[in-house]
Amino acid sequence: MFVYYLFLVLFHEWGFIMKAAAIILAGGKSSRMGTNKAFLKINEKTNIERTRDALKLLFDDIILVTNEPETYEFLGMKMTTDHYPGMGPLAGVHAGLMASDYDVNLIVACDMPFVSVELAEALVESCGHYDAVIPVINGKQHPLFAVYHKKIAGEAARSIEEGRLRMKHLFDRLNVLYMTESDLQTYSQMDLERVFFNMNNPNEYEDAKKWAEAEF
Repeated sequence: MFVYYLFLVLFHEWGFIMKAAAIILAGGKSSRMGTNKAFLKINEKTNIERTRDALKLLFDDIILVTNEPETYEFLGMKMTTDHYPGMGPLAGVHAGLMASDYDVNLIVACDMPFVSVELAEALVESCGHYDAVIPVINGKQHPLFAVYHKKIAGEAARSIEEGRLRMKHLFDRLNVLYMTESDLQTYSQMDLERVFFNMNNPNEYEDAKKWAEAEF
């Protein structure tokens, strides 16, 4: 894995970058966690900094979607806000796509501490003529570590305006490539369940800290 990351650093320094943007959905205070998950620290770095720093190895254009931009100013990132506040992750996806200058865009939730840039690269490169590339792990779709084409922003807006707020409602309108474990395992040095792990409560946060310390 170290060799892969070294390659990415050199690849980036030599001016070779993905022709895609990365969009981080910041979310807000979690009722189950009791605090903003983006600011939870793992190995002395906030979760959102971990995500940003990992994505910087592959993407020059990183957009943060947040309705509290002043809270995230310290990150020095490009930011945008929801066009449809209070409408959940679908509104965040829509806002990010509207703000992006790229056709192909990786969406990442801020509560995933083990983002895999190898997997991000594979998802982006698989987009091709599809509207979206959605990982499916153990039968569960993961729409918040997935790739979307900018052109579907209009369909996202229509879903929101019709009150169809689940990501599945959007997928029903799109040409989607679903990628399972068998498609993805070769692209990630990390266990896929760890890559798609997201922290929803204090116990899961403690688990994430233990796993991160073991890898440090």
